[in-house]
This record gives sequence, structure tokens and C-alpha cells, in this order.
Amino acid sequence: MQARDSNPPDGGYGWVVVVSAFMVTGLTAAVLKTFGLFFVEIQQHFDELASTTSWITSVTIAIFHLGAPVASSLCVRYTHRAVVITGGLLAFSGMAGMALGFLGLNMVWMYATTGFLQGLGISFSWTPAISIVSHYFSKKRALANAVASAGECAFAFTFGPFFQWLIGQYGWKGALLIIGGIQLNICVCGVLMRPLASSCLLEPSHSETETPPGNGASRIDKEDKSPITHQTFNWMLVRRPEFVLYAIFGILAAMSFFVPPLFLVPLSYSLGIDESWTASLLSVLAMADFAGRLLCGWYASLHVSKTIHLLTMTITLISTSLMLLPLANNYLSLAIFTGFYGFFFGTTVAVHITVLADVVGMPDFDSALGLFMLIRSTGGFVGPALAGLIVDMAGDYRAGFYMAGATLEINSNREKEEVRLILNQKSQHLVTLDQLQQRKGRSQTNTKPEKSTLPYHSVHLLKLQ
Repeated sequence: MQARDSNPPDGGYGWVVVVSAFMVTGLTAAVLKTFGLFFVEIQQHFDELASTTSWITSVTIAIFHLGAPVASSLCVRYTHRAVVITGGLLAFSGMAGMALGFLGLNMVWMYATTGFLQGLGISFSWTPAISIVSHYFSKKRALANAVASAGECAFAFTFGPFFQWLIGQYGWKGALLIIGGIQLNICVCGVLMRPLASSCLLEPSHSETETPPGNGASRIDKEDKSPITHQTFNWMLVRRPEFVLYAIFGILAAMSFFVPPLFLVPLSYSLGIDESWTASLLSVLAMADFAGRLLCGWYASLHVSKTIHLLTMTITLISTSLMLLPLANNYLSLAIFTGFYGFFFGTTVAVHITVLADVVGMPDFDSALGLFMLIRSTGGFVGPALAGLIVDMAGDYRAGFYMAGATLEINSNREKEEVRLILNQKSQHLVTLDQLQQRKGRSQTNTKPEKSTLPYHSVHLLKLQ
């Protein structure tokens, strides 16, 4: 079974899976990213505070993350294909149920539909789509993940003006119903995500024909009947310090990443920017994000530097750009700062899943992705709501961006040790994680080669001080 995991095709039908994942991320994450267009409409319709309205996004993000381990365990138990199709149906139910408002349209109903059902649908679609791409690729994993995740940028680029047009033509409720129908295409993408064991893992089986005739056929038959989905979900990853360190990074990052798309449109309105130009800011964000993902994914695939080094640098740059964004006072400056933020955000997203795979190894990757999303959910749940509360207290949407930038700055202060990481091999969070990974690599050369993770008892964190 591990032989199969260690020999992904790095191409072939894998690119079909990448394109399908590209579509899935576009139909899930891009919808969440452009939900800011509905923020003002919903707030005015219910006459609620920004903090109350922002809980819709907070619930969606929280369920998106909380559902990840469930989605991962279902992928392990069944197939990625089945879980993606289920996610598409749930996403449609969330949008359609909210728009139709069977039980009366109010904020609680919004939390239950757009928040819970849509979040669960996104989780069941996005998590297995990203996971299966990593199974199909090894050497080109960074590039494949970058292309797959770039779907949310490409779709967000068109979704901004398209959703604004839908709101103008059909109202915000009609627009959400149409968006739910569009999300049914996730099911079509899920059908194309063929399980790895049934397609490209025949090559290791053919190599077994070299074995003696007496048992070669039985070994091949046994291999073919033991797909990788027969693994069990590994909850013990939380005992690995390198995984815990990476999860802490995820919490602080999630507190900030979902705030700018939510408050970018309201901020532009507060600056007096015409409504026709507002949606274009989301397109600028999407284009810059798209460029950052592809360029960083391509660079990472060259293996010039470690992906964890890239990640620490991009976190520092994204926190700086986020603190500069609220300084804009007109459309041009806002578009420029938005572009900087989008580009560095894209570079971060392009490599963080690849770093996770490097941290835990592919045998435990499905479990690690689910647990990582679960732990990160605390940041995604608190971030938008906290930013909304600060906006209400300050009476200025800029305050939300400063809060997001300050939170990332706390994270980047640890990752700002990137230069010292290269020179001195000392830092915290991702820097400490990098040193643990180096130790793991050295221990593997001196122990059994089949061990893919560092035993918990062999890590001496005190030596890092």
C-alpha cells in the first residue's frame, strides 16, 4: 500500500484531477471570497450591525473547517469522488434553502443555511479535491496544488462583476438561488475524480510479475484489492510537535485571511467609490492572487529553496501589505494595495498545503489535512466576528484591516526569523518546524527508511532554545 503512495504518476490522468479540483475550488472558495458583495445588501435588509451580519461568514468558515476532518475520514473510508459529490449537493441546499426561506427569512435562518449547510458543502467539496491532487503528484506537487487552488482566483475574477449583475437583476435572494444552481457543477467535477487505485497505480502491480510464478499472481491480486482508501484516520497526529507548530500557524493565519475579502467592498463604499468600480476591486484581488499562486507554485516546483522557507517569507510580506491597505484613500491606491495583498496571499496559499504534506508525509496526509482544517477553524470562526466588532466600536472599516494585519504581524514576528532561520537555524513556529523536519530527515538516514514521521519521544524541543 505504501508503495502505491510513494509512486504517484506525476501527470497523465492526474491533470484531469487537477482541472476538476480547479473547478471545485472556484465553485466553493471563490463564492465565499466574493460574499462581501452580499454583506451590505443583507445588513441593510435586516437592519443589523456589521458584527451581527459578519457572523454569517464566521459560521460558514467555521463549519468549512470543522467539517474537514469528517470529510477526510469519509475519504479514507469511501472515496474522494463520493465526498465531493455529497459536498456539491450540500452547497446547493445551503444556497437554495436560504433564498427560498421555507421557515421565514431571518438571521437565524441565514446562519443555518448560508452558514451551516453552505459551509459543510464547501468543506465536503474543497477538502477531498485538494487532497486527491496531492496523491496524484509528488515531484510536481507544489505546481499541481498551485494550479488547483488557483481556481478560486480565476472564478473570483469573474464572480465579482457577475454576482453584482445578478443582485441588480434578481435581488440578493434570487442571486443566491442562481449561485446555488451553479454550484451543482461540483457534482460533475466529483465524478471525474477517479480513485487513484483504479487508474494509475497499475504500474507497481506490473512490477510484481518479476516475482516467482508461485506467488506472483496472488501478490498482484492482493495489491489490486487493497486500495489506499482502506487506511484509518490518524488522530494521533496532534501528538507530533511539528504538526502542532504548523497548526498554530494556521490558526493565526485564518484569523486574518478571511477578513479582507469581507470588508473590502464596504471599505470602498465608505471611501465614496462608485458602486460600478467596487466589484472590480475583487477582480484585482483575484488576478493578483492567481498570479501569485502560479508563480510561487512554479518556483517551488524547481526545488531551488525549501517550501517552508518560501512560506515564512510570504507570511512576512502579506502581513506588511495588509497593514498598508487601509492607508488607501481613493480607488487607484486601494486597487494597488489590494493587488499587493492578493499577490502575496496567493504565494502563501500556493505552498502551505505542500508544506503540510512535507511535515506529515503522504500516508497521513488525508488525516493531517482534516485535523489542520479543524484546528484552524478557531481562527476562521473568531477572525471575521472580531473584526466586525472592532469595526462597530471604531465606526470605520479600516479598523478591521488593522486587526487582521496586527494578527498576522504576531504570526510574522515569529516567521520574520526567516533570515535568521537561514543563517542561525533559530526561530519559532514555522522556523522551529523547519528544524524539526531537518532532524527528521537526519534520523531517517540513520534508522529504517520506511519510517515517514519522527517519533514523538525523539524530539527534544529544549535543544532549540
